[in-house]
Amino acid sequence: MSRTSTGSGAHRSVTDVAVVMVTWNSAEHLPVALASLEAGLRGLRWRLVVADNDSADDTVAVVRRLAPDAAIVHTGRNAGYAAGLNLAIDRAGEADAVLCLNPDVRLEPDCVRTMVEAAQHPGVGIVAPRLVDEQGRLHRSLRREPRVTRALGEALIGGSRAGRFGITGEVITRPEAYESGRDVDWATGAVLLVTSACQRATGPWDESFFLYSEETDYALRARDAGYTVRYCPEAVAMHVGGDSGVSSRLYALLTVNRIRLYGMRHGRLPTWLFRGAVVLGELVRSRRPVHRAALRAVVRA
Repeated sequence: MSRTSTGSGAHRSVTDVAVVMVTWNSAEHLPVALASLEAGLRGLRWRLVVADNDSADDTVAVVRRLAPDAAIVHTGRNAGYAAGLNLAIDRAGEADAVLCLNPDVRLEPDCVRTMVEAAQHPGVGIVAPRLVDEQGRLHRSLRREPRVTRALGEALIGGSRAGRFGITGEVITRPEAYESGRDVDWATGAVLLVTSACQRATGPWDESFFLYSEETDYALRARDAGYTVRYCPEAVAMHVGGDSGVSSRLYALLTVNRIRLYGMRHGRLPTWLFRGAVVLGELVRSRRPVHRAALRAVVRA
């Protein structure tokens, strides 16, 4: 069911946004996320579609109680993030834009309307907001395209220092880079607005990435199709997140998928060099269990 959040910032021409969310045991975070939709989507016509990956907790019940108008797609299994997105997008039908939203995100007021306005600039296909943590601190969510020199720079001098320079780091770490709007290679996928034109040109999300690197792949394929990713700092969302930093299993998956994505876009020799740089970085930090788990996963892969 569609609904329109008007509020004081309503436009005469109302944009239709399909909000798609993939859940898996997300009951803890959903109340805050769902409560933020009304103000976050103010001024827009929107509808919510939730693809649930066979949650074992009360996720579906929470959605039904707090968002009774939402359409729920039961995937029947833990199908992964990209597969869930594709099913939710198909169920949503035609829309001017799709908002891909994690269940552990709180939209700040007018966040999405501001992103929609940024998407009106020529060539923009994907818009990413400014992400902050629960204390309001900046989440460094902007990324450069994966390259051998960047993987090597992060391995040798660490991501925070390497990211200050375009040649040596994938994560953009300079705080001043987050103060104004800019085009980026990709951004973390907690909140992304994708225009309908970009979606048609890029196609579905790659379901071979169960989790991690699917947003990198999608952004780079959008660029291949002629669209840019636009960072919009005036749009703000709070992201809890952080699982990849504490879970050995998830961090290992992230690491393997980084290498696999690079190999999908480059030849054998560059891919081996990229893999070597990533392995070096994990070796340097192998005192920590997460990095040892990543090394084992890369060797097996």
